[in-house]
Amino acid sequence: MTTTTVLDVHGLQWATSGSVVESALMRRPGVSAVHANALNQTATVTFDSTVTSVAELAKWIQECGYHCAGRSVPNHLCEPMSDSAPATHADEGAHQHGHGDTGHPPEEVMGHGGHGGMSMDAMVRDMRNRFLVALVLSIPIMLWSPMGRDMFGFGVPAPFGLRDDVFTLLLSLPVVFYSAWIFFDGAWRALRARTLDMMVLVAVAVGAGWLYSVAITLTGGGEVFYEAAAVLTTFVLLGHWFEMRARGGANEAIRTLLELAPPLAVVVRGDELVEVPTAEVVSGDLLLIRPGAKIPVDGVVEEGSSEIDESMVTGESLPVSKAVGDSVIGASINTTGTLRVRATKVGSDTALAQIVAMVQEAQNSKAPGQRLADKAAFWLVLVALIGGTVTFVVWWAVGAGIQTALLFAITVVVITCPDALGLATPTAIMVGTGLGAKRGVLFKNATALETSARIDTVVMDKTGTLTKGEPEVTDFVAEGMDRTELLALVSAVETQSEHPLAEAIVRYAREQTISPAGLTDFRNIPGHGATATVAGRQVAIGNRKLMVEEKVEFSPALMRRRDEFASSGRTAVLVAVDGRGVAVIALADAARETSADAVRELHDLGARVVMLSGDNEATAARIAGQLGIDTVIAEVLPGEKAAKIDELQQQGVKTAMVGDGVNDAPALAQADLGVAIGAGTDVAIETADVVLMRSDPLDIPIALRIGRGTVRKMRQNLGWAVGYNVIALPIAAGVFEPAFGLVLRPEIAALSMSGSSLIVAVNALMLKRLKLPSPPRQPTP
Repeated sequence: MTTTTVLDVHGLQWATSGSVVESALMRRPGVSAVHANALNQTATVTFDSTVTSVAELAKWIQECGYHCAGRSVPNHLCEPMSDSAPATHADEGAHQHGHGDTGHPPEEVMGHGGHGGMSMDAMVRDMRNRFLVALVLSIPIMLWSPMGRDMFGFGVPAPFGLRDDVFTLLLSLPVVFYSAWIFFDGAWRALRARTLDMMVLVAVAVGAGWLYSVAITLTGGGEVFYEAAAVLTTFVLLGHWFEMRARGGANEAIRTLLELAPPLAVVVRGDELVEVPTAEVVSGDLLLIRPGAKIPVDGVVEEGSSEIDESMVTGESLPVSKAVGDSVIGASINTTGTLRVRATKVGSDTALAQIVAMVQEAQNSKAPGQRLADKAAFWLVLVALIGGTVTFVVWWAVGAGIQTALLFAITVVVITCPDALGLATPTAIMVGTGLGAKRGVLFKNATALETSARIDTVVMDKTGTLTKGEPEVTDFVAEGMDRTELLALVSAVETQSEHPLAEAIVRYAREQTISPAGLTDFRNIPGHGATATVAGRQVAIGNRKLMVEEKVEFSPALMRRRDEFASSGRTAVLVAVDGRGVAVIALADAARETSADAVRELHDLGARVVMLSGDNEATAARIAGQLGIDTVIAEVLPGEKAAKIDELQQQGVKTAMVGDGVNDAPALAQADLGVAIGAGTDVAIETADVVLMRSDPLDIPIALRIGRGTVRKMRQNLGWAVGYNVIALPIAAGVFEPAFGLVLRPEIAALSMSGSSLIVAVNALMLKRLKLPSPPRQPTP
């Protein structure tokens, strides 16, 4: 049985460290896919649960030298998701839950390994401390080095009668064995995992320079450059301290989501109210939700009514009315009334947990461009090592001396570090998926994010996507009677009917603050309409056949309006009072408030908008005309939707299909990008690549804008990372030194390399400033 789980893997110091975990786990039995993400310190692992378990995965990760634990989130949101059947979650030591568990807080699966047990904040502090130690010691090391004498004219003898090289050796020991030790530790892990990453390069550069200097100190045979190793360590640590702080902001969306769930819940047990940790709420518990309180878990209202603010979970800006029988979402806020809610979904089953899982899996997934960058990063490390060796040999061969040749070789190794290349796409993906999550747009994976940037044709199902999926009154034409009086009579009859059209008319009257009159002798006539005696008057409401049976005549003017309504795709209901035709009511499936804005935004993006509908041409054309839709494909049977998408694709366009029903699932799968609107069915959501938490078509252009912005940042970052190496490598190798005297010392190369990584991270974070369509404003009371 194929199962997917997300595990915490703390200690991934560099962007390229994820390849160590991936390489190690992929060689283990039962593991079919691994995507490790150094930015959010997690790994998504797909494995055969009949061959291995989560506990085994954790042990293997720990053997790599990293700390592994169940995801540290409320209610333990790291439950595996099965592709074939529900997981049993009985893996020993995995601390994962099945359905209906008590949701106890997660515990660590394995102990610490190296620096693996650190959280991201702790890693940032650790990097800062190592940097400060290296900085403080690098200053005297540089002053008492040959560089200090030559560049600064520093001539103070070393203290305690020590030689300058011996004194700088002693000062360099904390730098090498504390500040720089993470490089050697990381290089050892990478080599054990049979891969190459940035740690290998930095360890080689620092280690080679320092060991050479130690050998010279012991033999007394020449100049040393402890300052190169120390300053190199300082600048690499400085760059990555800033970089880690910057990329920590990329995971802000996940942290925000995790903080939404309240820590405590009030449970009704008998006649008592008991406050318990949210993690201990079980399915079936009755919860008391006071005004202003967060709802701890998903549930159903059993008592009370209120307005619920769901914006933090779904992105819906307006409070939603809830009454007995309505579902509520965990982490949403109860604003007005007191509710009693029966818990239905807890732990990893809650909507919040599923959102977190979806966002994390999307962040850990790899777009095609990133897979190519990962391979390039591996080969770049190999090129750096070979290039450094060749540089050393060439300079030594032309008589430059071992010291000069070694300095050039170290500079080549340092300048070619692929950290910027490793950060280029995952940082942009994390920011893009997080930006989407804040607006209720959930990308299931990085491929969906990348595909959304190439969409040029958006196909939307009409009912439930562009329209509300329920009729409403569009026109009320009265003749020979007071409109208010007539509407009171009509609504009185329709209150007795359960037909959707009757409900729409009653709702229309209520909106006009008109109360229905009293009635007697109600008679429902299936397929025709209804009649009743209201306030002593005979009222008939229905279609033309009913009026013929009742021998009612309508004026030519009213019949012309009826024909106009029918020809424009609206349903026309006739009204007669005391045997005389007095009104025509037009009803139609109304467009959503933001549908026209969504179509306009899509046009601004250069996308063609196509509407699929099972309705007749007239009805479909009416909605399309209101919204400014380019192409209408009407009278489409449910089973034909996928074929229509295929026909569009045959024209060479990249299509996104937006739908909400079971019959939309084949079309969602057929399209280049399937988009499920939030109110849709589980089947549609499961099939889609993008899920819109709100039933708001305006989120469709938001998804495309985020996709385009993310891909743009990915390309910019990859271009910078590749271009930087192409330009810097020959300079570092000393190619321009004979002609122009252009030389890079290892310290400057380290600063340049770290600065390049920081630029990539900050550029990705600039995606947060992407201009998106504003959500509809909440009306002023």
